[in-house]
Amino acid sequence: MKYTCEIEIDVPRARVIELFENPENLAAWQAGFISLQPLSGAPGADGSTSRLKYKMGSREIEMLETIVRNALPEAFDATYEAKGVRNRQHNRFVELGPAKTKWISETEFRMAGFMKVLAVLAPGMFKKQSMQFLVNFKAFAETGKRVAA
Repeated sequence: MKYTCEIEIDVPRARVIELFENPENLAAWQAGFISLQPLSGAPGADGSTSRLKYKMGSREIEMLETIVRNALPEAFDATYEAKGVRNRQHNRFVELGPAKTKWISETEFRMAGFMKVLAVLAPGMFKKQSMQFLVNFKAFAETGKRVAA
């Protein structure tokens, strides 16, 4: 399953990137975020890996993040792997003016087992969640609004 989400953020690209690449900000715009633990490589560098933990309902989900290419401020590519799911993201940050940035996020999911069934039954759920992250980030970048813990 592949899809693209995009959003315009009324903040200069340099500030968008500063907020995006700081792991301390993840909890501000990713609902359910618990922690990020670097595993290998320099954090944020190409090839580095980290363990991410999220709370989704009553469950905790762990995933492995691998940075494929960090070419910020232009682009950031990573894979995210959890049980039954592999997600590759290609993110681009386009400067639209001195105080406006467009974030374009291209996502590809590969799934197995129950997750594959879920993707067939509710494919819009994945895109909706991805778009919500962008909306949350926009609110955080523009106004400092943080998602509820």
